Amino acid sequence: MAKKVATREAYGKALVEMGKSNQNIVVLDADLSKSTKTAEFAKVYPERFFNVGIAEQNLMGTAAGLAASGKIPFVSTFAMFATGRAFEQIRNTIAYPKLNVKIAATHAGITVGEDGASHQAIEDISLMRSIPNMTVIVPADAGEAEAAVKAAVEMDGPVYLRLGRSGVPLITKKEGDTFQIGKGILLKDGSDVVLVGTGIMVDVCLQAAETLKEAGVSAAVLDIHTIKPLDRDLLVSLAQKTGAVVTAEEHSIIGGLGSAVAEVLGENCPVPMKRVGIKDEFGQSGAPGELLEKYSLTPAEIVSAVRELIKRK
Repeated sequence: MAKKVATREAYGKALVEMGKSNQNIVVLDADLSKSTKTAEFAKVYPERFFNVGIAEQNLMGTAAGLAASGKIPFVSTFAMFATGRAFEQIRNTIAYPKLNVKIAATHAGITVGEDGASHQAIEDISLMRSIPNMTVIVPADAGEAEAAVKAAVEMDGPVYLRLGRSGVPLITKKEGDTFQIGKGILLKDGSDVVLVGTGIMVDVCLQAAETLKEAGVSAAVLDIHTIKPLDRDLLVSLAQKTGAVVTAEEHSIIGGLGSAVAEVLGENCPVPMKRVGIKDEFGQSGAPGELLEKYSLTPAEIVSAVRELIKRK
């Protein structure tokens, strides 16, 4: 069985590594540092770590002040609390003045599991990509998460980095790929349909592509790690080539990856399209694997969507 590593684990590791060479990196947390893995940074650089307590609005405001003073703040808490409870502070205090704050939110999506609907952020991508000046990144695995942290440090401006609780397979080969914000990665080429995935659903797309191959369907797999800015050119070129698009995300189909892709294709290259994701409903408590099955975030659902689209081409 392939090794699985949570993207939050990779985040904690990358913070420590980047902290060695960049003294301006500071880390803030809202009393969840063991869960968000910022505790690793706190052990090595205690003078650059700040626990603001369970006060998410203050977390964002303090980070804004540090950014205005020349620091590079990484702020972490659960995605539900970061994007929900502190939305106004993110919008008005960080994004409006375009401050250099990196919001690394963990425990996103329904794979938070047993914590249930109150903790399962399935609207966060929609919220963050609607804010001007905000860059939105959703890594597919640990390697991509580490690369995303480094890229976020190197760019100037607000970043929302979406991270997960559960372990995911290592599927990207960072030795061969150069992670670049705003540029998708074609993991598998194909001619009949393009499967556009983000986060944990990239691996699900790869599994679906193998099943489709056995059935004689050639499926390309596109890893969209940056929801905003979206790689419009690559997306349109693949849509033109294949004539069918399926998107897959661990997020509501309203406002997330599927919506972003539909917006681009609707204006530039209308083709038959299907969105796989959470269908306008809340999550519930359960084991991560069981929840992925219940909400149809599976290879079988993607295969079914492709078969439907092939008939419409």
